[in-house]
Parts: sequence; C-alpha cells; structure tokens
Amino acid sequence: MPLILASTSPRRRELLALLGIPFDVMGPAFEERLVADRSAVQQAMSFALAKAQSVARHAPEAIVLGSDTVIELDHEVLGKPADQVEARAMLRRLATRDHYVRTAVALVCSSRKIEVVALSTAVVRMKAFDERVHECYLATEESLGKAGAYSIQGEGGGLVDSIDGDFSGVVGLPLRLVAQLLKQSGVEVPVDLDELYVTKPYANWDRFQD
Repeated sequence: MPLILASTSPRRRELLALLGIPFDVMGPAFEERLVADRSAVQQAMSFALAKAQSVARHAPEAIVLGSDTVIELDHEVLGKPADQVEARAMLRRLATRDHYVRTAVALVCSSRKIEVVALSTAVVRMKAFDERVHECYLATEESLGKAGAYSIQGEGGGLVDSIDGDFSGVVGLPLRLVAQLLKQSGVEVPVDLDELYVTKPYANWDRFQD
C-alpha cells in the first residue's frame, strides 16, 4: 500500500525518511488561512486533515500523511513574519517565555475509509533577549517563512533554552506519533524508534532532551 506525504516541506520529507518507509511526495492543493475564532489546536488539526484529504482525492488507494505546525503564545497563534520588522517583534516577544508548538498529524485513505487526526504538543523555552544575538540571527534571514520567526533545526536553535516534548514535532513531524498512526493503519515501521530517539540523527536534535 503506497504512502504519500502531503507536503512540500523538505524538513518533513527528511524526517519521514528517518522511519525507513518508502514514500512519495505530493504537494497539497490547500491554502492555509488562519481562522480568527479557532484555537491553535483546532487550526493545526484542521489544516493537517485538509492537506491529507486534498491529496487523497487524487490517490484513493494510498495512505496519505498530512501535517501542520502552529505556534501558540498567550492563546494566540503566531504565524510567519511578513518581514524583518515583524520577525524582530516576534522574537522579542518570545524571549524568556514558554510557548506551545502544536503539530497535528492526519492519515487519510479513501479506499479503506481511514481518516484520523492526532496532536503532538511541545513546550519550548526561549533564552533571554540579547540584541546582538537576535540581530545576528535576523541577518541570516532564516526567520522569514518560519512560524514564530525561528527555525529550531537551523541557527534559530541557538535561541532556544530547552524543550519539553518531541523535538521532531517542533521541527514539523513528530516521529513517534507518526509511527504509531502508521502501525495502527497497517503500515510496517522497520526502524527502532527508541534507538532513533537516542541517536537523534537530525540537525540540532542532540542539543535537546526529549
């Protein structure tokens, strides 16, 4: 039974490959638009499911995996900064604070009537604001296109103090949760998950405890 990742994200493609399962990639025909009255959890879960459904329509025999990650601070969803000014403001706001990273995973298979969505939540604690460090980071332009204006697997990992939760979920695809859902749907996962989480074979993973 073919597995399709409904994502154009290279990070999700790299993470899913760590599970040792063959898969194809197809970009979802879905436009992400935040809905004002939805919580961060509802937002992430609805986006993940919509992504998977949009691909499953074209591949009814496949198991389609969709995922979405949002950042929540003070019950507000932080999206991607429009420019450096907004990125600077986001990073200053996050400094010294804890925030939630909500990553939803959806599995859809039209022919087998599979449609399941689950959530992984991590608490990320940011280091104190340091103008020199933050300006150096902003100069990399890594903030642009990243929810919350930082990338934990990149240079932005240096702004993070600690994580309570799954590092891979903060990057964009919680591997323990994905493996669990795949196994429940009859997909064999050949990789030893415990060993994977010990070796931490992804950029910056070894900096943080799970």
